[in-house]
Amino acid sequence: MKKLFPLLLIIPALLGSCEKDDPEPVGTEVTPSMARDSLYYIMKDWYYWYNLMPSITKENYDDPYQLLEALRYKELDRWSSVQDYDKSTAVMAGGFVGHGIRIGLDESDRARIAMIYNNAPLYAQGVRRGWIVKKINDFDVAAVLLSQDAAAYNTMFGASSTAVTNTFLFQKPDGSEVTISSAKASFTINTVILYDTLHLKSGANNEKVVTGHLVLESFWEPTVNELATAFSYFQSVGAKDLILDLRYNGGGFLNVSQQLASYIAGNGLAGTTFAKLQYNDKRQSQNSTYKFLTTSYPLSVSRVMVITTRMTASASELVMNALNPHISVVSIGDTTDGKPVGMNGWPCAKKYYFWPITFKVVNSLDQGDFFEGFIPNKIAIDDITHDFNDKNEQCLSEAIRYLETGAFSAKNAFGTSPVFRRSVQFSERPSWINNTFVLDK
Repeated sequence: MKKLFPLLLIIPALLGSCEKDDPEPVGTEVTPSMARDSLYYIMKDWYYWYNLMPSITKENYDDPYQLLEALRYKELDRWSSVQDYDKSTAVMAGGFVGHGIRIGLDESDRARIAMIYNNAPLYAQGVRRGWIVKKINDFDVAAVLLSQDAAAYNTMFGASSTAVTNTFLFQKPDGSEVTISSAKASFTINTVILYDTLHLKSGANNEKVVTGHLVLESFWEPTVNELATAFSYFQSVGAKDLILDLRYNGGGFLNVSQQLASYIAGNGLAGTTFAKLQYNDKRQSQNSTYKFLTTSYPLSVSRVMVITTRMTASASELVMNALNPHISVVSIGDTTDGKPVGMNGWPCAKKYYFWPITFKVVNSLDQGDFFEGFIPNKIAIDDITHDFNDKNEQCLSEAIRYLETGAFSAKNAFGTSPVFRRSVQFSERPSWINNTFVLDK
C-alpha cells in the first residue's frame, strides 16, 4: 500500500559518484557493501543529527538500506531514505507510471477519486475528483481501503507497469454507473492541478474582487512553467487575493517553492530573505540564504488563504513559513505534516540515491522547528465529495467566506461526525516522494 512521506532535497552537483572524495574505480561494479560504506561516511559527516546516531559496526549491515535504518535518529527523523537511482531521477522530472489517481474514503466510507492528473488516461475518459470508485477488477475498493491490507491493495492495482490494465466501476455525481477499462500509462504529471478565478464580494458595497485559486500538488521540474502560466493569467485578470490549495502537496525542489512565494509576495520583497539553510557544526560553510526573486507576474497580495492537510509538508510548509513575516497567511483544513528540515542528495553510481536529512530551514525571523506542523486557523475536512473548484467543498467554502466577511463559519468542522476525521487516502506515487524538500540540481 503506497503512501507518501516527507522529504526536502538538495543535490550537490559535484557528487556524481558514491563518495565525495573517492570516486569509484572505472569498470568496478558498485556492490551493496560499497554503497553501504559510502553512505556511512556521508552520514558521519553530513547528517544533521550525526552526533545522535547510535554507535554501530557498519559491516553488520548488508546494504545502504539496512545501514540507514540503523543510523537514523528515529526520535525526529521520519524522512531520510535510500532510493533507486532511476526511479528517483524520473520522479524529480515529473515522470509517472500508473492510472494517475489518488483514492480516498469519504465520511460514509465510500471510496472516491480524491485527485487525478490531467494527463492520466482516466482523466481523458471524464473521471474527476469526487467520483465514487465501487470496484476495481471485482475488488470492493472501499473494503480494501478500510482494511488497510497492503497486499490486497497492491493486488487490486497491480504493478507500476504499462502492461497492467484494470477495470473500474465508477458511480458518477449524477448517480449513474460506468465501467471503464484502463491501462496504466507512462506520462509527465501536471503539478498544477487547477488554476482559475473566483469573483467574490468585498466591502460595504459588495464590490466584486477577482481572487486567484491555485491547486498545486508538488514542486518539481514541470512546476516552473505551470506556475508561470497560472500567475500570468492571475495578473492578466487583475487578481487581488489568492486561495492556495496545498492539501496534497508533499514538497519538491526548494527553488520552485522560492518561485511560488516570490509570485505571491510580489517584487517588493525581491532580494530580502526567503529562507535560511542551517547545517550541522561540521558543515557550517554550507549554510546559505535564499532570497525572494523578481518575477514577471507578481501578484503582490497582502494575504493568502492556504488549504492544508497532514499531507501538506516540507517545501509547502516552507512557503507558508517564509511568507508569514511579510503577509497574512490564513490556513484552513488540517494541521500540516511538520517537516522543517531537508536533504542533500547523493547519486551513487546510477544505482542508488542517498537522501539523508542534512539541514534545517528557518525564515527571515529565524522561525523554524515546526515538527508538530502548522495548526490551521479553521479546521475543516478534506471534502472529497466535491471537486476542487466547487464552492460547496468545505475547505474552499471556508476560504471564500473568510475573504468575503473576514470570519469563518460557526458550524463545526467535523462534518457529520462528532470527532474530526481525516480522509484515509492512498496514492500511486512512490512513498518517498511525498513531503519532499529538495535543493535543485
